[in-house]
Amino acid sequence: MVALPVSIDRASPVPLYHQLAEQLTSAITDGSLRPGDPFENEIAMSDRLGLSRPTVRRAIAELVNQGLLVRRRGIGTTVASQMVHRKAELTSLYDDLEREGRAPRTEVLSLDCEAQDDRAATILELPAGTPLVSIVRLRYADDVPLAIMRNWLPPALNDLTLEQLNHEGLYAVLRARGIRPTVARQRIGARNATADERRTLHMSKAEPLVTMTRSAYAADGSPVEYGNHCYRADHYSVDVVVSER
Repeated sequence: MVALPVSIDRASPVPLYHQLAEQLTSAITDGSLRPGDPFENEIAMSDRLGLSRPTVRRAIAELVNQGLLVRRRGIGTTVASQMVHRKAELTSLYDDLEREGRAPRTEVLSLDCEAQDDRAATILELPAGTPLVSIVRLRYADDVPLAIMRNWLPPALNDLTLEQLNHEGLYAVLRARGIRPTVARQRIGARNATADERRTLHMSKAEPLVTMTRSAYAADGSPVEYGNHCYRADHYSVDVVVSER
């Protein structure tokens, strides 16, 4: 456990808890503290810095609310794993990881060009029983398993190969074929992981999943793909900008 150097200016108009929170945040973002590192408890920090416990507790709460620290019963407070922050825009996870410098890697768990799924067929505006292209992929970020991605595509794409899907994001593969997703409807939720998902994503039983379903369409309104994905909640968040109507 690292006792971080902190400088508190008691003559400053900036609240003490905010001064502390800013310096602790900088220590995490500049790499002085790494994901998984144990964090100094509030009693020790209060005594060391000569600050009241409520002041230190409020500063630590700020970092917890920002997703920089994680509190776990029986373990204490630790530095959170690096999060993937996705904006609410039509991009692929592969593109987002590349943009954040997170070294995306894909492992195709299955590729079935004659899969049948009536729900997916309906979303793709195809008759029930139509053979679809079904893909299940495990997406890594910096060699950490991040997401299990299940996608269904129209049968016209039944010549996709494992090599293509292992080395590029799905939307890049579609764009190379002249298929451009331009709008999508997606729903974000959360649930408990199944036993298989916990093993695949290296999760504990208590950790939840973030879920996302997405139906993507081309500019002419024709369905392009349907996806049902799940993500480790300790590594993934969605950023949404809202405004007054």
